[in-house]
This record gives sequence, C-alpha cells and structure tokens, in this order.
Amino acid sequence: MTTKERHKVLVLLGPTAVGKTRLSLELAAAYNAEIISGDSMQVYRGMDIGTAKITPAEMMGIPHHLIDIHDPQDPYSAAEFQEQGSRLIEEISSRGKLPFIVGGTGLYIESLCYGFQFSEAVADEAFRKEQDQFAEEHGALALHARLEAVDPVSAAKLHPNDRRRIIRALEIHHQTNTTLSASHAAQKKESPYDLCLIGLTMDRKILYKRIEDRIDSMLADGLVAEVKGLLENGYSRSLVSMQGLGYKEIAAYLAGELTLEEAVILLKRDTRRFAKRQLSWFRHMKEIEWIDVEGEQNFSENFSKIRAIIAGKFLSGLEYTSEQYN
Repeated sequence: MTTKERHKVLVLLGPTAVGKTRLSLELAAAYNAEIISGDSMQVYRGMDIGTAKITPAEMMGIPHHLIDIHDPQDPYSAAEFQEQGSRLIEEISSRGKLPFIVGGTGLYIESLCYGFQFSEAVADEAFRKEQDQFAEEHGALALHARLEAVDPVSAAKLHPNDRRRIIRALEIHHQTNTTLSASHAAQKKESPYDLCLIGLTMDRKILYKRIEDRIDSMLADGLVAEVKGLLENGYSRSLVSMQGLGYKEIAAYLAGELTLEEAVILLKRDTRRFAKRQLSWFRHMKEIEWIDVEGEQNFSENFSKIRAIIAGKFLSGLEYTSEQYN
C-alpha cells in the first residue's frame, strides 16, 4: 500500500479505570466509527462484571467488535486478535467508517497497529506439560523465576499468575534460543495503517482510588455470584480466562483459601500493579499523544483536546458529525 492507500485507524488506550469507555463512545459517534475492543478478557462470554464489559444498552447503537466471541474454556491469543483485528479494519473501512481500537491490552493493540510477526516456535506439548507440572509442584513464583533467569524483560511485564504466557515465553526461548522480549524489540515499528494513537493517563493516586472504587462497584453488582456461576458451570480455575483479575481472587475465596476481605485486598493490590504495568508498556510506544485526564468534570475539555489531536493527524477525509462540542 502507498501512504495514500493506508487505512486510517484511531486508537484510544490507557490503564484500567482511567475512563476510556465514555470518551470512546462520544468519539465513535462524532467520527462515524466502529469500535474494536482491545481487551484480552472481554472476548469471553459470561465474564461481564469482572471485566467491566460494556453492556448493549450502553453502546449507544455503536457497533462493538471482539466482545463475547469465545466461551471461557477457549484460549485467546495476540495472534488471533491481530488476525481478526486486521480483517475488521478492512471491513470497517470498506463501509466508509473509521476503525477505532479501544482498550488496555498492550501486546494486542501494538501487534495490530504495527503488524507484528509472531514467533514461529510451534507448540511443544511435552515442554508445556513439564513447565505446568513444575508450577504445580513449586508454585507460580518459581515458574516466573525461571523466565526471569532467561528473559528478565518479559518477566517484568508478566504477572506470576499469567502461567500460559510465561510458559509460552519459556517455550520460545527453549526452541529458538532467543527471547520473547528480543523478538518484540526486533519488530519493525512501521505501521501498515495511518494511525492516530491517543493515550489517557492521570495522577497515580487518583487512578488507584478509581480502581478501588470500581472493584467495590463490581462486588456490589454481583462479582462473587458471577464467579460462582462460572465455577458451577464447570469452568476450571486453571483456565486462562479464570486467571484474570477478579476471577482468580474470588475463586480462591469461594474455595475457602481466602476470606472475602483478603480476596478484595489482593484484587485491589494486583489491579493497581496491573495498571502500572499497562502504563509501562504503553510508555515505550513513541507515537502516542497523551492526555492527562482528571475526572468527569473535565470531560468536555478532554474531548476537545482529543478532537484537536485527531484534526492535526488525519481530519482530512473524515467528517466530524456532531456539533455537540463546538
């Protein structure tokens, strides 16, 4: 493709609880966009409260893609997201609409925006079983330490409970004698798209308070019942989906391993740490235009700032359809 032929793609990213959803809806309405979810957990059906999934009633009639496309027992990967996202960008663009990626899963969003080539290392089931057994016998931290020994950069980005991705990183090193982080660093950061990347951030203390308030709201909305229902429907705690934040902690409570208070304290702590890792990932994406958001009272101002960024990047050929914020 020549530069003129590249599809325009708008991206809104940032850590959990920073306020992406409302802004994404207003932007999608304003720029005739369809939203592609860039969240690795919202693909799972029945996992709604713990993933802060937007409801159909909240979508304002705006098409949302890659939400509720898998049952919890089906693993989902960055490579699958990239393939599906690439196809959706083509389809949305062909309809004369703007593809709009919204989310907080760094690897997924970056792989789609820049057309990452994923490792050719094939699945080694015997190696995976060996690592899985090691984790069962010695614990998640011991498995994480194995990765830290050979690929400290990747280890720093992965939570010790993210067993599947830790084993995959070890598998890549085992088969290729190169690290996952080196593979990512070697990727060409040239996008096949005409990108406008906008990142949302805020004061860390305010963000952490929003995270804790969101978790309290999730509990009030029935998070415990949601996790209990998933377990009763036969979804094992060992599934990748059930290792997600909110699910593994509440499952541990339901198994009698933690009190509810202990589970909530752990969930809030791990979610704060997750938000920190999200920001660290995004910070190395040099093309992001960052907006420091402080709360709902500044929504119109933040919206105007984003509008100006979009105008400067690629307003030509886009019709701004709303006069609401003029």
